[in-house]
Amino acid sequence: MSLVKKFATVGGATLGSRVLGFARETLMAAALGTGPMADAFYAAFRFPNLFRRLFAEGAFNAAFVPLFAKEIEAGGLDGAKRFSEEVFGVLFSVLLMLTIAMELLMPLIVAWVIAPGFVDDAEKFDVTVKLAVVMFPYLMCMSLTAMLSGMLNSLHHYFAAAVAPVFLNVVLIGALGYGLWQGASPLQVAWYLSWGVLVAGLLQMAVLYAGVRQAGMKIGFRRPRMTPNVKRLLWLAFPAAITGGITQINQLIGQMIASTKDGAISALQYADRVYQLPLGVVGIAVGVVLLPELARALKGGHEREAGNLQNRSMEFVLFLTLPAAGALWVISDEIVRVLYERGAFSPETTSVVAGTLAIYGLGLPGFVMIKALNPGFFAREDTKTPMRITMLSVVINCVLAVSLFPLFYERGIATAETVSGWITALLLFVTLVRRGHWPLEKALAWRVARLLIATVVMAVSLEYASGYLAHRLAPTSSLFEQLSALGLLIGLAMVVYFSVAFLIGGADLGMLMRNLKRGRGKPPPSDPAT
Repeated sequence: MSLVKKFATVGGATLGSRVLGFARETLMAAALGTGPMADAFYAAFRFPNLFRRLFAEGAFNAAFVPLFAKEIEAGGLDGAKRFSEEVFGVLFSVLLMLTIAMELLMPLIVAWVIAPGFVDDAEKFDVTVKLAVVMFPYLMCMSLTAMLSGMLNSLHHYFAAAVAPVFLNVVLIGALGYGLWQGASPLQVAWYLSWGVLVAGLLQMAVLYAGVRQAGMKIGFRRPRMTPNVKRLLWLAFPAAITGGITQINQLIGQMIASTKDGAISALQYADRVYQLPLGVVGIAVGVVLLPELARALKGGHEREAGNLQNRSMEFVLFLTLPAAGALWVISDEIVRVLYERGAFSPETTSVVAGTLAIYGLGLPGFVMIKALNPGFFAREDTKTPMRITMLSVVINCVLAVSLFPLFYERGIATAETVSGWITALLLFVTLVRRGHWPLEKALAWRVARLLIATVVMAVSLEYASGYLAHRLAPTSSLFEQLSALGLLIGLAMVVYFSVAFLIGGADLGMLMRNLKRGRGKPPPSDPAT
């Protein structure tokens, strides 16, 4: 199976989840807007989400997958099964103790970490604590789900792991729909959502466990023991957890600072949801598929194949994210108005969220590049280097966020995250190149330059077209008119970008299909301009 098909499998499932996520956020905007209950729910949900990224997705995609692949090579499925059971026993025990401790300490955690700005508002603080207590066990479910996902990805079963997040959005849409149908108060809706998060976590874990059994791996529970394999996993996982959770760490820092302004947390969340669509579809697809492919190539001594995989993945990433960044910058107001502006979501809120989204859009290529660059370290079992780079990025984000928030509020938080994201991507890339782990290609550099030109042409076209369709995108127009006009803008952007990109040589269909096929040592076709 070619890389493009694997990217499409994961990206397609992720796209379905993100589209449902839009539906969820649209209902959330109508039901709660940027009011105090929206702030309380998002603040409480951010905490288990942070730990999920730190100790689940990031750590296991970085540390577990290469070790699991190595066990398959050395001992076959029996060896991989034994290793999985050893890890499962330790992971379950640690998560259980962590969950109990966090539940007991939740008031202190909310006051000092999640939302220190809520302390002066007794009702908001109390609600946030209670919602966080309900939702924190979601971390345990999702951490075990991440391990099962890593097993499936290593066994070339990508779809089940990619489609599992759909259940979270389906359950939360159901909770919001029920709340709106019942005319529930914002507090009642927040409670429905919190219990929905826990139910969704259990469903996702059950689906992935069934997927692992279907793939021929029936793992059981073993008494937790610190075997050499488990020690090696933990040694790799800690720095990988920090690295994999860079976006969530920066967002938590932003949330802590934003909690001092009413509505800021939910405004950041609404903007985050929009740019997470291309970030998730492209970034997650590349990160999930590239790591096991790269680890396998390096374990087999195929350095040339590994270099080709990295360059083709970067090409794929920039081919799709550069136009997305340009579109988010130019038509962020139109996107936010059509998606959210109804019910409790006012035109003033649209202006705030759109400005934040435009800045996030500029950081989109950098955020996705991080997903494509980290596997270059993780596949070589080097998790410390990206951790050091990540920690520097966090410091930069903290300094910028504290400095810019008093001046620009939500836009200041978005600027800090965008700048730190680009710095992380550039430092990761330079480090890989200096170590000789990323072979530079002139052809890739020329194509990226041409893709930038195509993006600028597309952005200028969108600017003129959005002015022409302004009356159809106005708040007074019907939802159907607004959706039709936004669809026309997106369609125009795609036609202009792809036409210019193919015309000037930024990409060609044959190149995309050939270069994304996994072939040992297949070099990329030469570019005539080089």
